[in-house]
Amino acid sequence: MSAPARVLVVDDSATMRGLISAVLNADPDISVVGQAADALEARQAIKQLDPDVVTLDIEMPNMNGLEFLDKIMRLRPMPVIMVSTLTHRGAEATIAALEIGAFDCVGKPQPGDPHPFRDLADKVKAAARSQRKSMITSNRAAAPAATAVSDYRAGRKIVAIGASTGGVEALITVLQKFPANCPPTVITQHMPHTFTKSFAERLNRLCAPTVQEATDGARLEVGRVYLAPGGERHLEVHNAAAPCCRLVDHPPVNGHRPSVDVLFDSVAELAGRNAIGVILTGMGRDGAAGLLKLRHAGARTFGQNEKTCVVYGMPRVAYELGAVETQLPLGSIGEEILKTAAARKEGIE
Repeated sequence: MSAPARVLVVDDSATMRGLISAVLNADPDISVVGQAADALEARQAIKQLDPDVVTLDIEMPNMNGLEFLDKIMRLRPMPVIMVSTLTHRGAEATIAALEIGAFDCVGKPQPGDPHPFRDLADKVKAAARSQRKSMITSNRAAAPAATAVSDYRAGRKIVAIGASTGGVEALITVLQKFPANCPPTVITQHMPHTFTKSFAERLNRLCAPTVQEATDGARLEVGRVYLAPGGERHLEVHNAAAPCCRLVDHPPVNGHRPSVDVLFDSVAELAGRNAIGVILTGMGRDGAAGLLKLRHAGARTFGQNEKTCVVYGMPRVAYELGAVETQLPLGSIGEEILKTAAARKEGIE
């Protein structure tokens, strides 16, 4: 990055504005150019300062963060990182914000947290580097309408998907292509621990299959999608005779818990050529090595292409490692998974 990322901090709490600004200004590649206490101040600051990135509190007086985000996305699209309380209400609002087009989210620190907003600087820099300004509207317009796979019948395939930044929109796009009898699907999405339950509930309302937060011992069944609980344990699959979810307390991998690599490794060992691995938009490299292990085990592997990624990080590393068999635009991935997973009349799976 040639110049520091210019950030506007929007929060109704002066204490929170000061904390966020201090965390961001400690990074030499970031400059906080302004602060605002509400949407009215923020609107003026955006006009005057033209920031690269906005951090936006969800709960504010006069106009809440969701309403203001919607106006930003329609009138002046730019990368916005939502700052939310780690409550059920805050989680639901954050999921809605990510659907509207927020770049990513962070949770407000808990009392006594020794490292508040530890991931915020990295997310701000990724947001500033992203193509988000041009993608917010074009991604949705470019996504093709759902196409039925007419000869789809549930086979023996297990689908494993990994995603991070931009994954909310991406997963909705993919899973809305799935029929009610979709292949058993396991997902690791990097997200704070209080947000994944709300995200699973949202996906369950929007999609034909049953979507649930994964629980230890849950049987993998046709028509069900299992989302790794955020922040606390890794999701694996095990038991070849009766495949099921397993939640494990191992340390973070690639800085993440749950980790996409952990999920992919377990699916490669359990299912091999009866697996389909998919890596979607996200920062970093989590999932790339695991996807390569899946491919070496005989699985089919797909990666989201650069043009449709919010952040072409995880899919890029996977592609460069040779882990991605085929790169696809986001709007085509769901249909391709179904075509690959279908048990067809010839008995080929």
